[in-house]
Amino acid sequence: MSFLTNDKLTIVGAAGMIGSNLVQTAAIMRLTPNICLYDPFALGLEGVVEEMRHCGFQGVSFTYSTDVEEAFTGTKYMISSGGAPRKEGMTREDLLKGNTEIAAQLGKDIKSYCPELKHLTVVFNPTDITGLVALIHSGLKPSQVTTLAALDSIRLQSELAKHFGVKQGMVTGARTYGGHGEEMAVFVSTTKIDGIPLTDLIGTSKLTDQEWADLKVRVTKGGANIIRLRGRSSFQSPSYNSVGMIRATMGGKAFRWPSGCYVNIPGFEHIMMGMETTLDKNGVSFDEVKGTDAEMADLKESYEHLVELRDEVIAMGIIPTVDRWNSVNPNL
Repeated sequence: MSFLTNDKLTIVGAAGMIGSNLVQTAAIMRLTPNICLYDPFALGLEGVVEEMRHCGFQGVSFTYSTDVEEAFTGTKYMISSGGAPRKEGMTREDLLKGNTEIAAQLGKDIKSYCPELKHLTVVFNPTDITGLVALIHSGLKPSQVTTLAALDSIRLQSELAKHFGVKQGMVTGARTYGGHGEEMAVFVSTTKIDGIPLTDLIGTSKLTDQEWADLKVRVTKGGANIIRLRGRSSFQSPSYNSVGMIRATMGGKAFRWPSGCYVNIPGFEHIMMGMETTLDKNGVSFDEVKGTDAEMADLKESYEHLVELRDEVIAMGIIPTVDRWNSVNPNL
């Protein structure tokens, strides 16, 4: 079997659960024979490489290093899960200071060691903000950086499929936009259940208003539920979808879910958030989100929450004020 590209793909945080699953998924999808694993945790890193070798992937060369310069040099594609994971009782926002500091260093290391990077996908939470921080410090173009927003839309699809007792693929147009967190904007007007608009079902015996309210809570707290059930944060679903995103930027199979991307349009300015996106060899582009007045109000509220987090990171000194971003990254 051939590969999509021979370009170097580097997985950051490869010794962790998400990182090791990223490596395995990339190898299964046959993205490239050139997969590099980076993590400061040497024993865990070597252990992941041994596991990958024991899988017997044909034609894949797994290299690894605890040295960031060695790992990053020559990298053309990168997925980073290199932040602290969320634990039970924590929100994504609880990770803000430590993980945005990690994101800032990630961006600086990209600028130093692989400025020719074609695409970066950031997975670690709060992913909208860590992705924004990495973009600012990396010097990359906005089209070259995405964050994982897809899980929220997929969780909406999953919950609706469970409720109506249909196959998951029969729920189409399930969409959430804005922040990847409990303040996400859940859209109704785009969704259909086996061809029937969801708007025609809410408030009926098939999906009462209370059932819909409860279902939305399960969607917004989907990540917390995984922690409750498994004792750790999600790792399989973010890995699968993140590799699907990077595959699309390599020119592979289209990614059909919303991605987080840099947005600077009237009403939604200087932020990274989930949008209706297209990923291809040119990177990420987005279409302006359209919905009902109520949906757009929810999206605006989600955006404003992200702005508060962004401004907290500015106050910490991790990124400069918005008017000075261009001095750090001329592409902004």
